[in-house]
Amino acid sequence: MQGITSGDVMETNITIIVDNKSVEGIQGEWGLSILIRYEGKNILLDAGASNLFLENMKKLGIDVKDIDYAALSHAHYDHANGLPAFLENNEKAKLYIRSSTSTDCYAKKFIFKKYIGIPRKMLDQYSDRIEMVSGDYKVMDAVWLLPHKTKGLDSIGKREMMFRKSPGGWVPDDFSHEQSLVVDTDKGLVILNSCSHGGAANIINEVKSTFPEKKVYGLIGGFHLFNKTEEEIRELAGKIRETGIEYICTGHCTKDRAFNILKEELGDIAAQMKVGYQILI
Repeated sequence: MQGITSGDVMETNITIIVDNKSVEGIQGEWGLSILIRYEGKNILLDAGASNLFLENMKKLGIDVKDIDYAALSHAHYDHANGLPAFLENNEKAKLYIRSSTSTDCYAKKFIFKKYIGIPRKMLDQYSDRIEMVSGDYKVMDAVWLLPHKTKGLDSIGKREMMFRKSPGGWVPDDFSHEQSLVVDTDKGLVILNSCSHGGAANIINEVKSTFPEKKVYGLIGGFHLFNKTEEEIRELAGKIRETGIEYICTGHCTKDRAFNILKEELGDIAAQMKVGYQILI
């Protein structure tokens, strides 16, 4: 189960631990968890919607105790609900979360607002393990966590009917709790953003503007396209093409219909996630 390969001695190895798409013998769920092996360190991005990621790690021959760093891409349950189990089973890794993260994320369902956020007690219960970060944050050499820098993302929150509960009432989500994990590889910068609520093309351009002297090679993660029209998906594909990026791997909230359209538009640069899928860069 491989994606792109390289002849380099020190490869960056990215493994999909949890995704919607199962494979024989390994279960999936609506959620995402990704392991990045980089320069001898293990970085976990998200832990899915349950404790399933622990079972999948065992089946993939990965020891959760060997994770050196962990990060939460954004404050939604399908990426955060496995984190308490991670913190209970791994004693050394810090968990890096955007400083604006709180238990305040909701989605509008008919006339009701449904809570879709992180486990409600997690921030207090594991405060000694959680690092709240802001700005461009360096996790280790050549690995960063970047916030959104695109203005007006609350318009996307309003369209998606995603809201945050504030002291002044309901406000559209501006995704200030979302962050991109960026890794500098021999092929260029690789971006991991698990749902890309702020827009996949926006995220690529944010990273390009942050590191103008570096090449951006790839984007890995969900693109939140399951509820978009064909026209919107094809428009996004055009914007991705315009960035000059050479590789995307997407799944989870992209789902099959949107992926197939992206594949039509982008051809060989597009790959689809599934549980156990490996990307070697």
